Amino acid sequence: MCWAATLIGILWGPGAAWMLVGSLSATAVVLTASWALRGRERWTSAMLALLVFGSCCAAGAAWRVQAVEQHPLTALAHSESWVTLVVTPVDDPREIAGFGRQVVVKANLLEIRKATETVISGGAVVVLAPSEGWKQILPGQRVVLRGQLSVPLRRGLGLATVQASGPPSEVGPAPLHQRWAGALRARLAAAAAVLPAAEAGLLPGLVVGDTSALSREVKVHFTVTGLTHLTAVSGANVSILLGAVLLVVRGVGLGPVAGAVLAAVALIAFVVVARPSPSVLRAAAMGSVALLAFVSGRRKQALPALAAGVIALLAWSPELAVDFGFALSVTATTGLIVIAPIWVDLLVGRGWPRAVAEALAVSVAAFAVTAPIVAGMAGTVSVVSVVANILVAPVVGVITVVGAVTALVAAVSMPVAEIVVRLTQWPLWWLVTVAERGARIPGASVVVPSGLAGAAVVVGGALTLGVALRWYWSRLVIVGAVIGVLVLWAPIWPTSLVHEV
Repeated sequence: MCWAATLIGILWGPGAAWMLVGSLSATAVVLTASWALRGRERWTSAMLALLVFGSCCAAGAAWRVQAVEQHPLTALAHSESWVTLVVTPVDDPREIAGFGRQVVVKANLLEIRKATETVISGGAVVVLAPSEGWKQILPGQRVVLRGQLSVPLRRGLGLATVQASGPPSEVGPAPLHQRWAGALRARLAAAAAVLPAAEAGLLPGLVVGDTSALSREVKVHFTVTGLTHLTAVSGANVSILLGAVLLVVRGVGLGPVAGAVLAAVALIAFVVVARPSPSVLRAAAMGSVALLAFVSGRRKQALPALAAGVIALLAWSPELAVDFGFALSVTATTGLIVIAPIWVDLLVGRGWPRAVAEALAVSVAAFAVTAPIVAGMAGTVSVVSVVANILVAPVVGVITVVGAVTALVAAVSMPVAEIVVRLTQWPLWWLVTVAERGARIPGASVVVPSGLAGAAVVVGGALTLGVALRWYWSRLVIVGAVIGVLVLWAPIWPTSLVHEV
């Protein structure tokens, strides 16, 4: 309800959101009066909570969208005016593929400087700028720039897109914690430089989401094989790191309180190093929920925690309601805590080893719930994604943990960090090889219509496959197709590994 109410406000404007507020509030009043006259029924409290939360979220979305529409920068953006702005970046500059040496910077607005006055105001803007003078900018720095405004590229709560005319005219000092995080990221990249080029560019992306050194070829391979989520900060990163911390805590015999404190400190440090952008905070929330489900083994605890996390994130950052990454994170986490455990029990009951059952169930569940969203977003579906994720699953945790240790050691001693980081060379090589060979398989990525049509096609295909698995002969056909894919997949054969080495 909270997600839908926020989505309506952002996509259809404050008018639709206020209408929703009125209808939900009126229904809540009627329900409360019925409660007072007839007494409370079992479903009354839940329905009343649903109406109240939905009304509050719709009102919040309407208020924020109105603020964007009435903002002085919005009118300037529609007239494509040239302005001088003071902003603070919230994330690292990221190069734009296919646009030469251009970067995109998400930033918060501080001031609008006109010829005769200075308007102090907040809001979100996106800066498109040449990499020269911008690539070294850290989040939190106060930046003065000159550029031409235009309306945002997509619907949301952003005020404008700014095409910077050149390097910033002024750059203030970065906050202490961002300087520390920037230094740690730079040292991790420097330590990884002792690895082969593909692996050196991949390691920072897997550990802290820094893909600045990742080659375009590797990015394409990861996209085709459905492994792109590994190079973005995701809930999986958070779950692996927090799980490693909890294992260490248990190993040294510390109590649950100390373990919770250390896990919280590790989570805060990770968020700072990976940058506290909405996507990172989203990953931290989803990863914590997934870890809760794993540690407790009780889905009844994890599902309300997931719902509470979604509501809290939407209240803090309503624009997540229209963010594909948010939708992917939430649906993937839901699949992991609701669907995957059922499939694991089913496979174990049929004699599968638990480790194999967990790897298969997690990969298939995450793919099944996110494939329609990916299809609607990108117009493609990776048919080798499940197999690729299963093949790389054993090494992802090793790379993440050893990479995090390398970053910590690099802060103290670079020579030692360069020794530690070599432990990731073979796991990284396997990851790169699986992506490369998987991308070469004919039909590894299937083109489907984008939007709702593509999502419907994928849902229909998934349902058809689910029905087919109920019949013996159709299962044989599917198993044969999978074996055919594995035969085409060179990395699974030892001779290929020897040849590659």
